[in-house]
Amino acid sequence: MTTGTSVLGGYQSDFARNWARAGLDFADLTEQVATRTLEAAGLEPGDIEVIHVGNAFGQLFTGQGQLGGMPATVLPELWGVPASRHEAACASGGIAALAAMADLESGRYDVALVLGLELEKTVSGDLAARHLGAAAWVGHEGQDATFMWPYMFSALTDEYDRRYGIDDAHLRAIGELNFRNARANPLAQTRAWELTDASFSADDTANPLVEGRLRRHDCSQVTDGGAGIVLVSDRYLERRPELRSRVARVQGWGHRTVGLSLDQKIQRSKDDRYVLPHVRQAVTDAFGRAGIAGVAEIDVIETHDCFTMSEYMAVDHFGITAPGESWKAVENGDLEKDGRIPVNPSGGLIGVGHPVGATGVRMLVDAARQLTGTAGDTQVDGARRVATLNIGGSTTTAVTFVIGLG
Repeated sequence: MTTGTSVLGGYQSDFARNWARAGLDFADLTEQVATRTLEAAGLEPGDIEVIHVGNAFGQLFTGQGQLGGMPATVLPELWGVPASRHEAACASGGIAALAAMADLESGRYDVALVLGLELEKTVSGDLAARHLGAAAWVGHEGQDATFMWPYMFSALTDEYDRRYGIDDAHLRAIGELNFRNARANPLAQTRAWELTDASFSADDTANPLVEGRLRRHDCSQVTDGGAGIVLVSDRYLERRPELRSRVARVQGWGHRTVGLSLDQKIQRSKDDRYVLPHVRQAVTDAFGRAGIAGVAEIDVIETHDCFTMSEYMAVDHFGITAPGESWKAVENGDLEKDGRIPVNPSGGLIGVGHPVGATGVRMLVDAARQLTGTAGDTQVDGARRVATLNIGGSTTTAVTFVIGLG
């Protein structure tokens, strides 16, 4: 079953840019991303019928809320166009895309602008970490953590270790791969970083511990940036058949939401093969809607590697390996750009950067570029179907897409 929705162009800002340092704010970011997204899609502002904005922490980092109104603020042609903002922590962008799809599939509208926007470099790193911690169950978990999310994903590492055994060297290898892939991405935050072998070792100087067993280069970055896509309905493509050759089609999707607490998640899955069965369900939902049997029919994956552990989890939850055996894909080179199933050829969150509300949209931009052969030096030869996984919190919200040609 197909969704009747296609991606007609997309844009990503330079994730290495510090917008606050340049004296710029959400208005400037929104104007750039919206304008460039429309240019990429070959549309005018007047063509847009509805707008969905993904943003997680606008008020905390900048004091600015009501970001559904920002596109019309900076582009007068969008005045009066229905718009809304969506928050689901790091899955905010994925949720915005799902909401836009629902609008198109219902027949309300035929052309949607989806924006993911986040500014995080407005405060110190320590305060940024506290703001981001609002996506956990505040006051009920992580009270002793200095950095909430490294703490939480270190706890997930411990759970994998308890169930299956885990070698931290495999996590560091995932980090090395994503940083290496990011060097080829002209929009990646870390593209010019100079790292050595020691940066992916247990060297406490080159790769110090952050929380628990996770080290600096196991972690994604605090990032400013935005991404945008235009989604169109089949009805629109029937009126504009000349566009069919340049669209990437949403073939399937999955969306699961569970409770906030990581401990709740782990306790509920104690008798399951998968540590996070709801994530596996989101993946299989997307595969089922796309009419495919499994990951063997996927050519590229863009997954949520907020930490190396989240990618390690995604490997077995996508079915690349059996549960608990993600290390095999790491050791075999399966995840490499020229491997059996390339994962994060863009560089992922660790390499590209992680402006929280933008990440789910950025994944769809990269998926569409892979499929239309416009991914530049990150291109995977022959890519015809891409899967994405966008998670919020300790996988409280999981959003998956399968994007393909035809």
